[in-house]
Amino acid sequence: MTVFPRAPFYFDQAEVSAPADAQGSTLATEFGDLPQWDLADLYAAPDAPEVKRDLEEGAAEARRIKATYQGKVVETANDGAALAKLVKDYEALADRLGRLGSYAGLRYAANQSDAARAKFYGDISEKLTAMWTDLIFLELELNQIDEAVLEKALQHPELSRYRPWFADLRKEKPHQLSEDIERLFTEKGQTGRGAFNRLFDETMSSLKFDVEGEKELLGLEATLNLMSNPDGKKRQAGAEALAKTFKDNLRLFTLITNTLAKDKEISDRWRGFKDVADSRHLANRVEAPVVDALVKSVHEAYPRLSHRYYKLKAKWLGMEQLNHWDRNAPLPDKPERIIDWPEAQEMVLSAYGGFAPEMAGIAKKFFDHGWIDAPVRPGKAPGAFSASTVPSAHPYVLMNYLGKPRDVMTLAHELGHGVHQWLARDQGALLAPTPLTLAETASVFGEMLTFRKLLAETTEPKERKALLAGKTEDMLNTVVRQIAFYTFERKVHEARREGELTADQINELWMSVQAESLGPSIKFHDGYEVFWTYVPHFIHSPFYVYAYAFGDCLVNSLYGLYQESHPGFVEKYFDLLRAGGSKHHSEMLEPFGLDARDPEFWNKGLKVIEGMIDELEGMEQAG
Repeated sequence: MTVFPRAPFYFDQAEVSAPADAQGSTLATEFGDLPQWDLADLYAAPDAPEVKRDLEEGAAEARRIKATYQGKVVETANDGAALAKLVKDYEALADRLGRLGSYAGLRYAANQSDAARAKFYGDISEKLTAMWTDLIFLELELNQIDEAVLEKALQHPELSRYRPWFADLRKEKPHQLSEDIERLFTEKGQTGRGAFNRLFDETMSSLKFDVEGEKELLGLEATLNLMSNPDGKKRQAGAEALAKTFKDNLRLFTLITNTLAKDKEISDRWRGFKDVADSRHLANRVEAPVVDALVKSVHEAYPRLSHRYYKLKAKWLGMEQLNHWDRNAPLPDKPERIIDWPEAQEMVLSAYGGFAPEMAGIAKKFFDHGWIDAPVRPGKAPGAFSASTVPSAHPYVLMNYLGKPRDVMTLAHELGHGVHQWLARDQGALLAPTPLTLAETASVFGEMLTFRKLLAETTEPKERKALLAGKTEDMLNTVVRQIAFYTFERKVHEARREGELTADQINELWMSVQAESLGPSIKFHDGYEVFWTYVPHFIHSPFYVYAYAFGDCLVNSLYGLYQESHPGFVEKYFDLLRAGGSKHHSEMLEPFGLDARDPEFWNKGLKVIEGMIDELEGMEQAG
């Protein structure tokens, strides 16, 4: 399942019921009738005959490709038409198998506590792994084709469109292993990394937290939500309940972290990756110096951004220092407003339409056709994401909607992903997937469009201050916090190469990074040292997190050009989205005159956040 997760926002776990396998239904809540997925565009049901058909035909096609081409790919490349047929067959199979994986993954995300869904997801994953294992030879042999022969073959009109895919494939060549070892890595992944990922997910979804003053034990979402409660005592109670339960499970989370870090080290060593993040950079099609420039710029900006903002927020709350559970506290005079689902829909579509009617038209499909799953339900995956699924279908958005302004921003964010994925689908299964460095472009841009529209329509000073403060905190979470997460991951993986880490060692690394990034206006109490345990990105996608900061700074620069009426901006922007993964980030940014290798590019993005803090300080001085 191709999923674009985002920096997690956690919401209250409302006690609502849902049908065992919601299909295109709605759930009545205090926020209106919230849509639930209609997965029938993938498959009607887990036992639908089409599932069995695609499993059988997919396995047969994988065996056919292997029997026909194994050991003969280099020879096939002498005929451009023959090589084009092979690549197209491979792409068609990728779409079919991706449909199966997407369906199983989305059903599981809708209720991770359901044993039947978990079994179906596990069974489908095993069968898909077996099929892909049969095809490991293909990309290995494609990389054995002589450059001159491949260049001649790429002149064929039906193969030429795959040139970017072959170029990316060539970048993998130095890190590919023999077919037998690649098969072993793939098959063992089910009982190795895959198993520990699933253990983490199922453990997290089953945790319960005993919060003082609450009648019932709460889930993770509900407990994290208390950290943004207006009542400081409730924030503290939530933080202490989180710390206690995380500590109770610390041995397990430490084992999972050690195991996955060692698993990655083994893979990196065999594949010849030197730095702990090199494999992620390669997957993102971004050069290490570009990421290093981003990280350096953000580190240097800590005092101008997070340190300055949290000092200002402490003053607003009448405190010398914020307790760690106060970091996401609402402003003391923040207007409480609940936004129902129809209003949220109108807000986002109106903001999108103000930029480009085509953008709003695509986003509206998600509301009209059951492509969004919005209610909070027991067992449902936390946070939010947009799953691109496969080009022959369409994306699906998951979120947990509770009527807060931040929920509207989350909706705008995930629909941005959805629009991007919809536009890129014409590239096909091999070229549509977007590298993580550009995957956040449309989502953050959509969020910015929605925020700017709300801000422009807000004249009441307290509401404007609350909006600006909320957006500033979101951007700090997206840029400062995610780069701090990346720094922490680097420290953990580098230290793990020297031997197994104790929980105390990991805690110490976490606290050193948190103190540096958040600054002296945050006071850390006992228990915060274990808050690293719940961050899913550390488990599922090592070093993913810098993509958020990359995307945020990139969008800040793009949005600045939009405000300046950059010539042909809308057309260039849509071209960027339609390109999917068919171009390098440097090619994508060139029409806008932007260069991610230039440190000023990152500083320009960071200055947008700095400007918002300047405005908030100005409001404070004006009284």
